[in-house]
Amino acid sequence: MTTEHPAERGGTGRGWFAAFSDRASNVTSSPLFYLLCVLLVLGMVVVHLAHLSTPWLIFAGDVMTAINLLLLTLLKNTERRDTRAVQRKLDAIAAAILEQREPTSHTAVDDLRRVIRMEEEQ
Repeated sequence: MTTEHPAERGGTGRGWFAAFSDRASNVTSSPLFYLLCVLLVLGMVVVHLAHLSTPWLIFAGDVMTAINLLLLTLLKNTERRDTRAVQRKLDAIAAAILEQREPTSHTAVDDLRRVIRMEEEQ
């Protein structure tokens, strides 16, 4: 287990979990998956309305909890990678602006360099 940002864990290649997360994100955002979730919720309601025994209620709740936890993990992974990609693009835009404006004002340039940490990347 690591506490590093997903975008900074490996080299230039993507890990198996990042690839899996992308595919899972595509599946979970589809209308078919939404229909499956509606059916699961309806199944949960039927289990309660049918007054099944407690083990069945617990099992249905456990299934819903497990699916919820897995989807939350995939969502968080995708969110972190997307945020990092946006930040890298903003850093590139800031660097381009910095290169255009460097001869005029050094105070703003120094502040912008410090903010985007250009010295660390070179």
